[in-house]
Amino acid sequence: MRAALGVQAALARSAFDAPDTDYQGVISAQATNGAAIVAGSEVTLSGRGFKPGQPILLSRAGTVLNAGGTPYVADADGAFKATIRIPEDAAAGQHPIVVATASPSHAAIFSLKVSPVVPLAGADRFTQTRAKLVPGLYQADVSAKSGTVFVTSAVGRPPVRQSQLLKLNGQTLAVEAQVTPAAAPARDGGASPDGSVYAVYGVGVDDAHGTVWVTNTRQNTVAVYQQSDLSLVKQFEPGTVTHARDVVVDTALNRAFASATGTPNVAVFDTQTTAFVGHIEIASTVRGERFSVASLQLDAAAHKLYAVSLSTNEAAVIDARTGTVDKVFPVQGAKSAIGVAHDAKTNRLFVASQGSDNLAIVDVASGKTLHRVPTGAGALNVTFDPVQRLAYVSNGGAGTVTVVDPDGRVVANLDNGTFPNHVANDGRGTVYAINKSRGADDAQGDRITRITPVR
Repeated sequence: MRAALGVQAALARSAFDAPDTDYQGVISAQATNGAAIVAGSEVTLSGRGFKPGQPILLSRAGTVLNAGGTPYVADADGAFKATIRIPEDAAAGQHPIVVATASPSHAAIFSLKVSPVVPLAGADRFTQTRAKLVPGLYQADVSAKSGTVFVTSAVGRPPVRQSQLLKLNGQTLAVEAQVTPAAAPARDGGASPDGSVYAVYGVGVDDAHGTVWVTNTRQNTVAVYQQSDLSLVKQFEPGTVTHARDVVVDTALNRAFASATGTPNVAVFDTQTTAFVGHIEIASTVRGERFSVASLQLDAAAHKLYAVSLSTNEAAVIDARTGTVDKVFPVQGAKSAIGVAHDAKTNRLFVASQGSDNLAIVDVASGKTLHRVPTGAGALNVTFDPVQRLAYVSNGGAGTVTVVDPDGRVVANLDNGTFPNHVANDGRGTVYAINKSRGADDAQGDRITRITPVR
């Protein structure tokens, strides 16, 4: 009651003062130490878009968060900065923070995510071999035929001038070949004046044709390279796949599938003729919303393609033979679903969600979420090893790879350095984890880690 009265006293000139009819306030939060926000973190709040001189009071469940209950005041640019401390007993999750303003008055909700802390454990159960590679590592995929690992890298935001596709020995992690993509054209055609290249992000191996497919996210397209020497086979035109992210290959069907993130579409290509075939459109079951394809996972034996939606927290099952959508269902307990893997034996889907910092294990037949496993800040990607029957989750904010069994039990939580970004398995019990860096001097960044269970 006292806290609620404090809110009223701090803000109200009148119970019904003039409302803010053009509220544009935005607040962002970041842990002062640059890490993920967890219980006990000191957090820097940055506000913008407020009216100059406007007082701002933040509260959670009626408790004022401003120091001393004193409102923050927007400066001449409508901005403010402040620091708060997250309680040591704060529960993990998305916390609704009430943003109350006066002169003019408005109330809005700002979502503050407090991530779970999952202790490191189980390192003695795995052998880990690491190698420093190049800046901007993004994804990896493994040739089932040769065991060779293909890795993509791209540095910074557009214009991206530094990018490489690498070919690694799967056992030693030695670089056997590497190539810089060709110069990208300017938006209006012709030679690019800014030196940007067709930077590579997603990667999928095609052992039937001895090629590697990659996504060129910045140019909204894809490309194909030879596995043998990484020579370019075909560069598709810019605009072929909107914000292309993942690419997977069904070798038996001669089909490659690329996710068009931000859209409901999966682009389809003929891998034999290297030709664009068309799109598969996924309709959301959420009224008024649009499915936004993120990661893709292929069950090659059953020719089923799985996709998750970053915007609607749904999963889709696609018949790769016919290009039709079998079903779409919500992933309960997921927020900002982005990574997906599948266990063919149990027909369970593993969904990594960066907004809820967890792994959802879902029964595909019923669409029911069986387990929700907290894995750490920024759960980003997941792969399932069918040999050891373990899921590996890369947690970008926590700096870990969490190993989970199909029944939701955490087997291990492994240190994976700075900003883990992707995990891939070779189908034989070995997993490769990719992580980014804080800069050129980061000894824990820009690495690939080969993870093998101790037998």
